[in-house]
This record gives sequence, C-alpha cells and structure tokens, in this order.
Amino acid sequence: ASEERITMCDSSGIITEARAEAGDVNEFKREFARDVPGSDLADAMAGADVFVGLSVGGIVDQEMIQSMAENPIVFAMANPDPEIGYQAAKKARDDTVIVATGRSDYPNQVNNVLGFPFIFRGALDVRATEINEEMKVAAAEALAELAREDVPDAVVKAYGDEPLQFGPEYIIPKPLDPRVLFEVAPAVAQAAIGSGCARREIDPDVHREQLEARLGKSREMMRVVLNKAKSDPKRVVLAEGDDEKMVRAAYQLADQGIATPVLIGDQGEIWETMERLGLSFDPEIVDPDSDNLDPYADRLYELRQRKGVTRREAEDMIQDGNYLGSVMVEMGDADAMLTGLMHHYPEALRPPLRIVGTAEDADYAAGVYMLTFKNRVVFCADATVNQDPTTDVLAEVTRHTGELARRFNIEPRAALLSYSDFGSVDNAGTRKVRRAARKLRTDPAVDFPVDGEMQADTAVVEDILADSYDFSTLDGPANVLVFPNLEAGNIGYKLLQRLGGAEAIGPMLVGMDKPVHVLQRGDEVKDIVNLAGVAVVDAQERD
Repeated sequence: ASEERITMCDSSGIITEARAEAGDVNEFKREFARDVPGSDLADAMAGADVFVGLSVGGIVDQEMIQSMAENPIVFAMANPDPEIGYQAAKKARDDTVIVATGRSDYPNQVNNVLGFPFIFRGALDVRATEINEEMKVAAAEALAELAREDVPDAVVKAYGDEPLQFGPEYIIPKPLDPRVLFEVAPAVAQAAIGSGCARREIDPDVHREQLEARLGKSREMMRVVLNKAKSDPKRVVLAEGDDEKMVRAAYQLADQGIATPVLIGDQGEIWETMERLGLSFDPEIVDPDSDNLDPYADRLYELRQRKGVTRREAEDMIQDGNYLGSVMVEMGDADAMLTGLMHHYPEALRPPLRIVGTAEDADYAAGVYMLTFKNRVVFCADATVNQDPTTDVLAEVTRHTGELARRFNIEPRAALLSYSDFGSVDNAGTRKVRRAARKLRTDPAVDFPVDGEMQADTAVVEDILADSYDFSTLDGPANVLVFPNLEAGNIGYKLLQRLGGAEAIGPMLVGMDKPVHVLQRGDEVKDIVNLAGVAVVDAQERD
C-alpha cells in the first residue's frame, strides 16, 4: 500500500500531523503522521481493509472488526495474547475474515521462526554486508509463494491431519515446514546479490541443494536422482490416478519438471480433486470409461491369449488401471509406471509381471529399499518379491541391486547375508548363499566387489571384516545387503528403519523389462514423487 493509505496508531491514538507538529511523537513516528479524521484506534479501523497489530492484547473488540471494509484481513500479532482473539474476530463478521495471530493453537500463526533463521542463513551464505529491505521483501514473497504450494504429508500430520490448502485458514506456511529453508534462504541470498550487498555469489539451484544436504542423506541422494530426471523428463503412468495422493504427486512431478504424469482414472473425479485442492495444472488423463481402449485390449489379448485369456476377458481386464498402465508401458505409449497405493503388493505386482515381464538379462524381479543414515547409505534386497530365493535368484538380485546403487552415484560393495561367516555353519540354507556369492565372484560381468556368506555385523562393521576375515573381497563395509529370504529382508529393513533411524526410499523394483515400481499401501506423496524420479532415470538409461 502507498504511504497515504496507511494510518498508524500508538498508545495515544492515531499519529496525526497535529501531534507531530506539537512534538508529541518521535522522529521515527513522525514519518507516518497523516492528516486524517478521528483520533483513536476505533476511528482508524473504520472502513479499513487490513489491520496489523504489534501492540498489546485485548485492545481490539468485535465492533471494531465489524466497522472494517468487506472481507477484511486482521493480523493481530501481539504476544502472548493478540489484540483480538482468533475466534472473536471470526465471529464478528458474516463475510470472510482472514485472521492471523502469533498463537500456534489457531490457523495462520505468524512467528519469527519463519523469518529470522532463514534470512540469516541466506545472508550468511553470500556473506552479505547488511540485511536490507530487498532481502526482507524477498523472504516475504518466498513465504507467500510457498503457501500456495501443495503441503507435504509430513507437515499435515504434524498439525493433526487437518487439510492445509491455501485459503483464509492457511495463508502462511507452518513453522515446522522444512521447505521454508529451501525457499526463503535462496530467495534472500539472490536478493542480496541483486541489491549489491553480497560478497559472494551462488547459483540458486546449487544453494538449494547445499541446504537440502544439511537436512539428511536421503535428501542429498534423491536430489541426485531428481536432477537427472529433470534433464530429460519421461512419461510416467500413475495407474491409480483418481487417488488424491496420486493427483498431488502428479502436480509436483509436472510443476518440478521431473516427469510428464499420465493419470489413469475417472476424469471428472480427477478434475474435482484438483479443484478441491487448488491445483492448477493440465495433466493427461486416460479414463477407462470414456476413452477408446480397443488398441490396448487388442495388445493385452495378444499377450495373454495363450494364457487362458479370451477377447472378452481382455476387454474387461483393460478397464483395470494396473493392466491398462502395464500395456501402455509395454507398447511404448508411456515410459514408466507406478501403482500399488490402493492395492496389496502382490495384487499390484501381478499385472506388470504378466504384461511387461522381466528384462532380457533377468529371470526374476526384486524389491529394493535404499536406507539412508546420517553418514551411510545401504541398499537392502529382496524385501518384497521372492519368498525363498534360490542360488540363481540371489545372484541375480545382487547384480541388479548393485546396478541400482550406481544410479545414485554409489559404488556398490555387496554382502550376501546369513547367520554363518564364510562356512562356519554348513547346511542347505548357508550353502545356497555361499554358492551365490561364489557365482558372482567368478562372473566377469560383475564389476563390483561381492562376498558371502557372512553375518550382518561382519558385513557392515569394518573392523570385524578387516581383523577376522582379511581374505574377503570387500574393501570396506558393504552398502548392498542381500538377505537369504523374503522374511529376513522385510524384517531387516524395517528394523533398520524404525530402530536405526534410517529413512527408507522404495521399494524400487529391479529386473523388469521396463521401469515399473509398486508402492506400498499408505505411502506419502513424497514417496510417489521419489519413485517416479527413479523410474524416469531408469527410462533415460534404457534409451
């Protein structure tokens, strides 16, 4: 607002030119002196569009709110008690009142924690000589832009699972939103550079990556993959496209340039979800009830006619998003596919296995989790697919998991796990693991260190390996852990995740002929986005 449209009050009332001339206000207040009618706060608020308070609690009543212009904005930020309570301000009017306070127990908390830490971070990172108005405005604008973005599930859960969508009840990001760091600090830094007070320049994307790395290894690892994905986005089918999380993920994929999402589902329902969530984008939608699916039904019939599927059954099956998405990927109409959010894992995996199948160099698929600790990254396989793998399956799973690790710029060191260390126990179970390790060590196509069988602590504790088993081909702690069966793999990764404090990314499906990944029921939007990024990079490497 221009200065002439701002009326400022202090404890004595409106700061008028008459008070300034009488010497009633100091030099700082004198700048805001105006020749306006009225003398007190109630007069100033009459007809006002916005009230901004940083004074004392309880000085504004409902009558003052009622006197304001249509759909007013009330920032009552006195602490610990606001100038008027949130509920009192809302109840004072029948129209829309946007209310913000410093209280955490009501919507729109305005708190210094959203500003100072990130302004300082941005200023320090470019060695700014001062914090000027341009930098403060940049911080405010970054917060305003972030408030319009889709809110991560983790933030929603932290605030009681209440929907957080830009509007009267959500005009500013929550203090616990980790994205504030990545948005505000780079904006402040660039404003410092632009205004000439920075002694060091930094690219905003590089700056953002450096900041994300401070929040954990998983963010750093996924940033590598997502940056690769953005270099050549691919078409990714989201088979359960009418699920709200899938729609939100599609928005983020499109908005960040990670992938071109293709949503399979009811078009009307998807558009309704987008409108309700305030997501403004134009995704490609394939509606099984309205689009012509005959070419896909023909291909499904061709692939499964000798597996007992009739033409009529193929037409029925193609209505299933998992089969439709699988056929789209198999025919090349999409580059990758994600599913599983609304189905049990085996049920979601079955259509891709039947339609897409495994790669030419693979006979088996496997589910891999990447676990990120503070200073270590570990890949765990197989955690989702093969119940009691044979020697050949273990060897193949190890090879594909090592290849996956390289996609994250990690040089693999693989350990095949057992309760035996290099022959200390000899039975059918330990022998299959030992033979798989031997097969891999003698395979010229395997160009990374592999050893086993070995116990889990032997694999990950460098001193045990070096002191007791110096003959091992591993030159350091293993970062690819291959479990002897599905029970051990699933239990193992979950214990590492829950008790070890690791963040799990996955399951990533390896061994498939095309990039297909099956989510876990209940996965969050960020999990969908991360797996889509992995799928895009996989598709890039297959080009």
